[in-house]
Amino acid sequence: MPTDRLVKKSGGDFPLLFAVVLLSLTGLVFIYSASSYSAKATYGDAFYFVKKQAIGIALGVIAMIVCANFDYGKIRKILIPFSAITLILLLLIFVPGIGVENYGARRWISLGLFTLQPSELAKFGLILFAATYFSNKPARARSFRGIIPALLFGGIACLLIITEPNMSITVCVATLLIVLLFASGIKIKILFFLLVPLLLGGIILIIAEPYRLARLSAFLNPWSNPRGEGYQLLQSLYALGSGGFFGVGIFNSRQKFAFLPFSESDFILSVIGEEIGFIGLLFFFALVFFIVLRGLKIAGRSKDVFGFLLAVGITMIFCVQALVNALVVSGSIPPTGLPFPLVSSGNTAIVIFMAEFGVLFNVSKSGALTF
Repeated sequence: MPTDRLVKKSGGDFPLLFAVVLLSLTGLVFIYSASSYSAKATYGDAFYFVKKQAIGIALGVIAMIVCANFDYGKIRKILIPFSAITLILLLLIFVPGIGVENYGARRWISLGLFTLQPSELAKFGLILFAATYFSNKPARARSFRGIIPALLFGGIACLLIITEPNMSITVCVATLLIVLLFASGIKIKILFFLLVPLLLGGIILIIAEPYRLARLSAFLNPWSNPRGEGYQLLQSLYALGSGGFFGVGIFNSRQKFAFLPFSESDFILSVIGEEIGFIGLLFFFALVFFIVLRGLKIAGRSKDVFGFLLAVGITMIFCVQALVNALVVSGSIPPTGLPFPLVSSGNTAIVIFMAEFGVLFNVSKSGALTF
């Protein structure tokens, strides 16, 4: 009886795609639960946000299928135009009549029938830039001079995003850059040299803006201003606490009745926790962990550096964003506006994330599947 493991060409990681679609549909259910009351009161249609998300999921599935069947190796050919378009779109946010302001921030551009959030494109733009740049010459990651182009692209993207202002996405993009540099083989001493100014920069950004200081204060003691900056965090904690071990039941959330702001987007996890409880959240995060695990396995089995870095970048931006959102709604870190990937309401995010997972599936088709 041979003891060698059987290795064959993979036909693609279909369990990954199934998990991605399942998580998206789960989000659709809870978007209805979280938004039906406010959507009916504001727009006269309880399914307002559900319809928008359903369109986003449909477009996302199409994008995922296309990307899943498009040779990922050819994606590097669009690096220059895609990078240029990403930065141009980030600049268009600040053009009057094109950029859309909402809740005091300019994060979207109007394209007539719909709006687009360029910062979502910027995340994949950075992944593509780093994967192409370092895969062409892997030795570049071993010197500070070699990583400068990646730092410049990531730095410009972060500067434009923080100007919107959008600190949460800025933190995610900066974290993604560090992860990609680490995966590319950067020396630890250079990585440490980069981390120190990044941490100091984050502290300065918090101190520089009064509303960020207020959010930090609300995080440290939300009861100091329960009707102001501390309100959203307290309502989130009430929702999670009400859920207990087994939840109050799907569609039975009480916080969705205009108590919890952004319950269908940034704080949808609070409603999910309230309705399905701690036990339900364990299954929910098991699905999230499954997606992350499949992504990391795909990265480990990639046939080339380009596929490896693409897989790492796509997997980790999903992981980082999910983790930060969970920490925010549970009061573990200061509150910030960051949606839960594939779950929160938002068309740009759902389409781009599903397209990225299509790319990840395509990378898995070229790898070796071990039994």
